[in-house]
Amino acid sequence: MDYRVVLEAAWLVHDVEEIDDAIGVAVSEAGKRLNEKNMEYVEVEVGFTECPACGEPFDSAFIAADTSLVGLMLEMKVFNAESTEHAQRIAKSDIGGALRDVPLKIVDTFELLEEEDDA
Repeated sequence: MDYRVVLEAAWLVHDVEEIDDAIGVAVSEAGKRLNEKNMEYVEVEVGFTECPACGEPFDSAFIAADTSLVGLMLEMKVFNAESTEHAQRIAKSDIGGALRDVPLKIVDTFELLEEEDDA
């Protein structure tokens, strides 16, 4: 079976004052490290967090003392996996190998239909 696996990464950005700058640096640095390992197939986006008061989503980034923690969403397709768990292990191993020392968490896993495999 083929799967789409989504992971969340906690990315630290130092010496930054603005949220937009922190997000840009985090996405750029993650993309660069993935591309160095020829992993252009991993999609990198900023994650979203729900506001505890109103429930509205906002960019998953926080700054304190000119240091930001940015939540990134990393998504990749895994082909010919034996099970959902196998696909998750493959994705976490591949992405974790490129992004050493970056905390990762499996967020979701979707079984791909044949039409999605071609996309």
